[in-house]
Amino acid sequence: MKVLVTGASGLLGGRTASALAGRGDEVTVLQRRPSGLGLREVLGDVADAAAVAAATEGQDAVVHLAAKVNVTGPPAAYHQANVVGTRTVVAACEQAGVPRLVNVSSPSVAHAGTSLVGVGAGPADPVHARSPYARSKAEAEQIALAADSSTLAVLSLRPHLVWGPGDTQLVGRFVARARTGRLPLIGTGAVLVDTLYIDNAVDALVAAVDRCSPDGVHGEALVVTNGEPRPIAEIIAGWVGAAGLAPPVRHLPASLARAAGAATEALWSLRPGDDQDPPLTRFVVEQLSTAHWFDQRRTRAALAWTPAISLDEGLAELASWYSRHDS
Repeated sequence: MKVLVTGASGLLGGRTASALAGRGDEVTVLQRRPSGLGLREVLGDVADAAAVAAATEGQDAVVHLAAKVNVTGPPAAYHQANVVGTRTVVAACEQAGVPRLVNVSSPSVAHAGTSLVGVGAGPADPVHARSPYARSKAEAEQIALAADSSTLAVLSLRPHLVWGPGDTQLVGRFVARARTGRLPLIGTGAVLVDTLYIDNAVDALVAAVDRCSPDGVHGEALVVTNGEPRPIAEIIAGWVGAAGLAPPVRHLPASLARAAGAATEALWSLRPGDDQDPPLTRFVVEQLSTAHWFDQRRTRAALAWTPAISLDEGLAELASWYSRHDS
């Protein structure tokens, strides 16, 4: 197929584009800066209608990953990248007659701050989602799924906490804070959390490209995880341990962490133009102190997919990567 991947400068987008090209698909990538993947490339903002139209023309499928993913910052910036960007991609698909669109979303679009235990993909809720990112992604998913039709099949995947070698957004941040001694456990550390190893996330997206069609799977959202929920303290210990660091042992009560997160957010709001995430936010506290794991039966049946790499195998690969790259 001819496949467009937006957001290929990120870890998941780049790996997905490479996997599609590796199996023989003709891949185009769209992002603001060069991806270095050696594929046909259109440079531009995902909210730029002309750039998106140029990249979309003639495609058989679009995988839409481009997004603003920080946890703080002006809501308008998230709206522009995530909502306007998704609306632009949908319009370009409709105009160009693209038959399938895989929209990459997040489980946070249906997370209202309380525990999610063994649930499926609930409806995206931009009113009650807990951060500017989550609210904008919830609205974006609604836009994408509303476009599902007999001529444009839309499937929205919600990968949950994707991690692996080379990851700077998740593992890299935990490792950096562990090195400086600024990594407490929020609450008891016992809440169960699902994650998703990067190779499995890529495989699921490739499967979604194949399964999404007007005659196949479409018009729904699917949460994607490894299906191995573990205590958050164990997960964090595995990540930092892969980098040769001791696991955190200091506990910060969730109530104090929420107060500290609120204060930090207020301080960061006085730093206009600073796109760096603060060390703690209320959204991060909720993610680290509430259970969130998901029923994967519908996802695996719909995609005809199962994770090929277990969490323990992924941790071994992460440790091997750190042994080669860590200075």
